Amino acid sequence: MTCHIPADCLDEIFEHLYLEKDKFTNLYTCLLVNRLWCEVSIRILWRNIWSLKHNFYVLKESTKLISILTACLPDESKDLLRENDIFISTSISKDLKRMNGVYITTPTSKQPLFNYISFCKVLSIGKIDMMIKKFFENQQSSINSRDSNNYHKADLVTQEILKMFMNRITSLKKLSYRTFVIDHRKGITFTNFPRSRECLMDLSELSSDSDIHSEFFYQLSQICHNIQSINIIFEKAVSNGLKKLISSQNNLKYLSLYQNHNCIGWEELIPYLTKHSNTLIRLKINGNDSGPFSFITIFTNLRELILSTNYDNTFNGFNDLQYVTFTHLHTLEFHHGCPKVDVLIKLLENNGKNLKTFVADIPDKYTDILNNAINKFCPKFKTNILG
Repeated sequence: MTCHIPADCLDEIFEHLYLEKDKFTNLYTCLLVNRLWCEVSIRILWRNIWSLKHNFYVLKESTKLISILTACLPDESKDLLRENDIFISTSISKDLKRMNGVYITTPTSKQPLFNYISFCKVLSIGKIDMMIKKFFENQQSSINSRDSNNYHKADLVTQEILKMFMNRITSLKKLSYRTFVIDHRKGITFTNFPRSRECLMDLSELSSDSDIHSEFFYQLSQICHNIQSINIIFEKAVSNGLKKLISSQNNLKYLSLYQNHNCIGWEELIPYLTKHSNTLIRLKINGNDSGPFSFITIFTNLRELILSTNYDNTFNGFNDLQYVTFTHLHTLEFHHGCPKVDVLIKLLENNGKNLKTFVADIPDKYTDILNNAINKFCPKFKTNILG
């Protein structure tokens, strides 16, 4: 007598497999058992298709994924692309079937066997950008000419793919809006597509360049009020819409500020971060200059504070922090540079009660001094990385 494991039980089992180090190999094996196992595995793998081991900078890899996305497009979108002389093969080859086992079709079929897009919980605009760039670069090289209309064609493909994501994803959880192609793509505002409100309403994580078109951030601020994690990569400007989006959140817990080389800093955003002084529990800053850091003093409920700078002992405004008590702080890290040793010792004295991890890039001559301070002020200490 055949024993069938219920789908909800398979979900639990496969979720545990997904958490393991070799998750893709494990779930790929499950794909080959039967239709039910395949469907449950596919649903988990496509939840974050961008995390799979693809190199989106390589033509072959990017073409495979853009082909499957195009195959999933509704007929009206396919017709629109054809009307604009955009032809992307949607007959799925055996190569697609072998690609980590996440595209399941018959070799001659024109439609995937599953509604892959509906399984997605993560959307990466940057990865879509990269795939489309590679596709059109290949088109140009194959005919040894440059189509001046390629920017329009690329925008049209992006538009139809994003429209499909907005229409078929019931609840997007993570959105990465980084663009690696051309500046005018920073103006794509897909928040006005049909069903985008339903798709984006429960968004909990956002990673974005600071200079994305202001209208995108403004529209997102009207839809999303419970984003818990925001990662900002600073470029040449800070959009006014981004300021509005940050101030409109109700429960921001995790904030990451990353300053690219020779780009603007985070000063403009500081007044809009103050609203979150009670809710923010993790702050990570990576900057090429020395501050300012004094605004951190308002986040007294921080549990994790991770700072990275390229300049030793030049933390502008950081001295103010040595007098602040972060009652719940359990992780304190400094990378590539850190405050002066006396400031660090004062920090440990005021905040060592619950500290479990302390990382500091300091000269060897100060190691013993800091170790003594850790032993004295940090009774719960577990991890110590100095030097």
